[in-house]
Amino acid sequence: MTGADSHPSILLARYENGPSCLLGHTRVFWAGSDYLRADLPIFRPSPSHRDGLREGLAAVCKLAGMELSLIYRRENRLRFLIAAAILVVVIATIDWLTKPYISIGFLYLFPIMLIAGFLPRWQIVAVALVCAVLQELFSELPSGEAITRLLMASAGFVGTGLFVSEIIRSRQMALEHAEEVETHSHLRQEAEEQLRILVESSPAAIVTIDASGKILLANEAAQSLFALGDASIAGQSIAEFLPALQSAVQTQGSRQFHTELRCRGKRKNGEVFLAAVWFSNYPTSQGPRLAAIVVDLSEDLRDREDLSLDYLLKNTKILMGAVAHEIRNICGAVLAVYKNLSRLSSLKDNEDFRALGTLIEGLEKLSEMELLPSRDHISAAVELTSLLDELRVLIEPAYREAGAGIVWRLQDDLPLVTGDRYGLQQVFLNLARNSQRAMESTEKKQLTISSDLESNSVVIRFEDTGTGISSPYELFKPFQRGANAAGLGLYVSRAILRSAGGDLQFEPRKEGCCFAVSLTRTRYRENGADE
Repeated sequence: MTGADSHPSILLARYENGPSCLLGHTRVFWAGSDYLRADLPIFRPSPSHRDGLREGLAAVCKLAGMELSLIYRRENRLRFLIAAAILVVVIATIDWLTKPYISIGFLYLFPIMLIAGFLPRWQIVAVALVCAVLQELFSELPSGEAITRLLMASAGFVGTGLFVSEIIRSRQMALEHAEEVETHSHLRQEAEEQLRILVESSPAAIVTIDASGKILLANEAAQSLFALGDASIAGQSIAEFLPALQSAVQTQGSRQFHTELRCRGKRKNGEVFLAAVWFSNYPTSQGPRLAAIVVDLSEDLRDREDLSLDYLLKNTKILMGAVAHEIRNICGAVLAVYKNLSRLSSLKDNEDFRALGTLIEGLEKLSEMELLPSRDHISAAVELTSLLDELRVLIEPAYREAGAGIVWRLQDDLPLVTGDRYGLQQVFLNLARNSQRAMESTEKKQLTISSDLESNSVVIRFEDTGTGISSPYELFKPFQRGANAAGLGLYVSRAILRSAGGDLQFEPRKEGCCFAVSLTRTRYRENGADE
């Protein structure tokens, strides 16, 4: 350790044909022709000096002549201390025997060097002082300068012991730091490899963009999404594919954000698609950058629109059936009056009266559109457990905001049932919302959803603590007066269930009300169809 250095230094073996390198804040450079000198405050490798890091690690692991780490190992501690004690005794004995002729007190440096790698500093100082005293005791030099010689010898022995101790400690620190750097380097390489595999194997398109909007990296999914079979999109402007993302890059500023957007995307061949983009920015030494995950929602949009149209037609059919049912009832009454009037002789030959009869018959035929279970409709097998899990997600937040609770009493493994998944979900949502409205004015607000297994069906009950129902006989009639909505919810719900072989029934309770949804098990429906 020198006065010019502010931190410890050691001599390291020269690495064969190795250039100078930079290990973070650790400098390894030429010091003459045989050694490298390393200043070791801390090891912090930078990515731009990985080659120098590897070469420096190889140099750190070699010493010219002998490897101190192999000598000053913990398992050698006891042997070295015993050897040092024996050397002190031998040197003191020889020095005492040769006292009139020669002094060999300088040999105490060797036991001090042996113990310097194992003892703490204060013990090294104590041993050095003992050796200095022994040297002076067996010396024939004039006694007038004994104190001066004792101080000089003490300083030399103490300095030698502390210097060797510091070299060994620095060497051990260097090796520990080198191992730590090598371990971190391997871990970093493994993490980078795992991240690369994750990005490349992702089905979602992933791109990174610089501050100018140029695509830096893109995985295979991004290449397939934007330019399938074309040249790589890396290096091209993101504005060519996602103009909205280009605007986000230009306006991001220094603020970090994590957000998403849905925008119009464009492929290399000019095809337009609906894109969902999740993106965030991050700072780098080359400036801010942006990472984005892009998904094509065009297929989902088409499926959703087709599904919406399908259910719009189904619900329209149900509503038309409700209207036809009411018209048929009126037509039946009008037809009865017409037949009574036709018995009057004065009206038999009246052309207007006969035309009225023709109109009534035509209206009656039109009203025969009353909804019946569809024979050509193919119901699918519905997994009831996952459907009720989705219902939980849909209704629990609204109930929590309204201060109401939901008790779920469902079997773990509910069987498959026959029906339309979307239609069943609409039935369950309608019943849950009806219960929530019924409990708005009650003190106790609790909805209990339970399941029961019967021989050929599954029954899901919705039981609430609401105000109850005053006229249960008119529950399932369409266009009810005084209804909170259109007055068609229960009528349409029961029609949906009956179209798949199920049913919706009201079960009286002393307090509140209960609706039972009966669903046919899939295997029973299939067996019945086979028969």
